[in-house]
Amino acid sequence: MNILFFIPYLILNIISFAIFGYDKHRAMCEEYRIPERKLIAVAFFGPFGAYAGMRIFRHKIRKSLFSIMVPVFILIHAGLYAMLLSGYLSG
Repeated sequence: MNILFFIPYLILNIISFAIFGYDKHRAMCEEYRIPERKLIAVAFFGPFGAYAGMRIFRHKIRKSLFSIMVPVFILIHAGLYAMLLSGYLSG
């Protein structure tokens, strides 16, 4: 696996994790929140970080949109990763 692909992907997931934590902090302080549409977009690009943020910060775990879509995004990313590793997709 090319390290030039892995590092940005890792950074995207770290950012996703941090954004979910930041939104939880804003919710607890009753301040302006990040719109759910933007959180879903963040979760699409960094689903592992989003899932970790949901579980660790206990944020958006009751929302069915997040409870369904984030695992679906993980499956999509895992499938793409498997296809890259198998050589089916050239990366």
